[in-house]
Amino acid sequence: MEIRDKVSTGLLGFDQMIDKLRLGDNVVWQVDSVEDYRKMVEPYVTQAKLDKRNLVYVRFGRHEPIVSESPDIKIYTVEAKNGFESFAAAVHNLVEKEGRKTFYVFDCLTDLLEYWYSDLMLGNFFKVTCPYLYELDTIAYFAIKRNVHTYSTIAGIRDTTQLLLDLYKVNDKCYIHPLKVWKRYSSTMFFPHLIDGQEAICITGSSESTELFSSINRRGEIIDNWDVVLNKAANLLTSPHEEQEKAKRLLMSMIIGNDTRMFNLCNRYFTLKDILRIASREVGTGFIGGKSVGMLIARKILEKEEGERIELYMEPHDSYYLGSDIFYTYIVQNGCWELRIKQKTQEGYFKYAKELQEKILNGRFPENIQEKFIELLEYFGQSPIIVRSSSLLEDNFGNAFAGKYESVFCVNQGTPEERYNAFAQAVRIVYASTMNEDALKYRLNRGLAEKDEQMAILVQRVSGDNYNEDFYPHIAGVGNSSNLYVWDKNIDMDAGMLRMVFGLGTRAVDRTVGDYARIVCLDNPLRIPP
Repeated sequence: MEIRDKVSTGLLGFDQMIDKLRLGDNVVWQVDSVEDYRKMVEPYVTQAKLDKRNLVYVRFGRHEPIVSESPDIKIYTVEAKNGFESFAAAVHNLVEKEGRKTFYVFDCLTDLLEYWYSDLMLGNFFKVTCPYLYELDTIAYFAIKRNVHTYSTIAGIRDTTQLLLDLYKVNDKCYIHPLKVWKRYSSTMFFPHLIDGQEAICITGSSESTELFSSINRRGEIIDNWDVVLNKAANLLTSPHEEQEKAKRLLMSMIIGNDTRMFNLCNRYFTLKDILRIASREVGTGFIGGKSVGMLIARKILEKEEGERIELYMEPHDSYYLGSDIFYTYIVQNGCWELRIKQKTQEGYFKYAKELQEKILNGRFPENIQEKFIELLEYFGQSPIIVRSSSLLEDNFGNAFAGKYESVFCVNQGTPEERYNAFAQAVRIVYASTMNEDALKYRLNRGLAEKDEQMAILVQRVSGDNYNEDFYPHIAGVGNSSNLYVWDKNIDMDAGMLRMVFGLGTRAVDRTVGDYARIVCLDNPLRIPP
């Protein structure tokens, strides 16, 4: 490491403790308050200004600004409420624009939970941003609040960053305790250090160390913020109606999304108990997607408007949903993120789609997700299931995406390993279908190319029963709101029609010569067609 690649933190004692910063370092502070973080940022910013560095402050938090406005610092405000992909892409683009050897200050990452609710996505953001900053020889300061994030999130940040430091304030004294300092070592580096002005006094004595650490509040296992929010909502089921409605709308924004028309429709029919029941059947976190929402709200409207008349004929509902955050986690952990950023550009939209599709088809799911997939399959036993696309834009007002994304039947037979492998591959196929040429053209033609297209998945038990060696439903069909089969002038086209078949409903959709399909006019269902 050349001396010119060493950079001062602005604190002489801190420089001596860690043998200075290196170009490429990402520095993560675990703090109790944003104010504590600010005290470490101030000398770093002052030194960067003295060294004539290109200095950038990335603002997204709800807390007070970490850095004051100054002609010597550029401030970028990035909207986190627009979602993970939009936020991560915006940060990527600004880092690309500012170029090599830029010095960064980021707001406290914990504030991202205000918008994303999931620790998983906060960790994903760091995993895609930190390596890119490292590539460009930047130095970046981040902060996370102590006792808020899950062990797995902290572990992911520790694995990715170059420096991870605990910052404590005890009895008005400030202590820095290095937890990870990449490619540097000294015999005292990983002891806590008392910061006194420019000095860093190493705490090596056992009595002093014990006194320090015994005064620090450390919580046990932290559950994901997503589960914290759900648990709080569940505790409100016996609360006044206004409190339940407020909690319900918050959960809907997490699980269903903020599209005004669909959100308003769901808000009208769903109760807090309904939304909690949906959340209990979600694997992972994030949105459940347009197809899942559409089917749930259609069922709820029938139940509410038709009551007992329709309930007699409806099968119990036991679908599962793979949250959209699993899709992003799969993309990030299989090294597809940079390629996805390239594909999202105008020139790379079709150019990189095939390569990205191949990488998606050959990825691997994280162990914790594999375990959840196994639990899901254990629930369904050996019943055949269908793995269906349920993207955010799918089956929404104005955008049907009919036939654009994949649905995969799983016969769900064989050993547990065989069943898991078939299911995991079905999920990969659905994920990869986001890069289908037809889907890409459809999004482009409808002005949706720039929108986040997160892929959630709907897993349904196939309705039916065994017949000798085969499995199929007694009857299936597809309905249309307009009847184009008009063989009698008395037929009301606007009443709609059904196309009914024996067996699987695919024969009602993909018509084949020789199929014995029956047409049912809904204005007069007993009318016999020619």
